Amino acid sequence: MSSQRNKTGIILAGGKSSRMGSEKGLLLLQGKPFVQHIIEALRPLVSDIIIVSSNWQYDVFGVKRVEDIITESGPVAGLHTGLTNSETDDNLVVSCDVPLVTTSLLKKLLQYKNEDYDVFQFEAQGKTIPLIALYKKHCAEKCFELLSKGEKRLRKLVSALNTKTIAVDNEDLFLVKNINTIEDLKTITNAIDY
Repeated sequence: MSSQRNKTGIILAGGKSSRMGSEKGLLLLQGKPFVQHIIEALRPLVSDIIIVSSNWQYDVFGVKRVEDIITESGPVAGLHTGLTNSETDDNLVVSCDVPLVTTSLLKKLLQYKNEDYDVFQFEAQGKTIPLIALYKKHCAEKCFELLSKGEKRLRKLVSALNTKTIAVDNEDLFLVKNINTIEDLKTITNAIDY
């Protein structure tokens, strides 16, 4: 298991969840909170897991929780906080609203980790997915630099870094689906139950 000692899982759960109306990471899918699904997907691949959130309710999952160092600044700030608190060079970053993500999907990001890139992100149907990605710890510096200039857009960060994009296979597209609304949750629940 020593090969996994150099990776941290970072779950970003600091969003406002305005479209959902409640804390997305704590919503239930098949009787389990979204965050629990993600922890289970990450656990075989990492030695440590960090949840970035100011919500104490995440403490129930028994992993380290940290609050944004720079507040009210979106996912770049969450990423900055997670990477700053990580003790490893390789960090699997997952947003809290992709409960269908699997260990085998995340493992595909790790195939490339020895290549000389800052970020390894997925792409599905022409859209990049910077919140299911592998980030090197030093990316925290670029996060801070952009945040210092008032730049909060994740795409700006990724384009400023040396990024490798990996296409998601068609059969895995549902694994990277963001659940943003109650309607999304109903659709995904029906699909799984089917």
